[in-house]
Amino acid sequence: MSANTELVVSFCKEWSSRDIDRLMSYFTDDAVYHNIPVVPLKGKSAIQAVITQFMAPATAVDWEVLGVAESGSTVFTERVDRFEIAGKKVELPVAGVFEIDDGKIRAWRDYFDMATWTRQTTG
Repeated sequence: MSANTELVVSFCKEWSSRDIDRLMSYFTDDAVYHNIPVVPLKGKSAIQAVITQFMAPATAVDWEVLGVAESGSTVFTERVDRFEIAGKKVELPVAGVFEIDDGKIRAWRDYFDMATWTRQTTG
């Protein structure tokens, strides 16, 4: 496994720790995070704010990487992101694309169905 793939797989596993500072250590200062259904976030502070939003209501988080591929400095993942929120188990299929620069995530794009998330987290 290449260093870039190892970095991304490690980042995905790190979510179960729920340690936001450790998660933020994976990013460049000018990183961009884009949950494709919503507006992209630029910079570590904006990314940290949204990660904090994800983590705050969750009592458990686990990201299962089903597949991974790499092309140059880009790593592609197929995942199931699992959260426990207010006693509900949420499972979200996700395709993630990570661009790596000098051992850090420079860009991260996740593609998923917002209706799948909303259906499981509301009501």
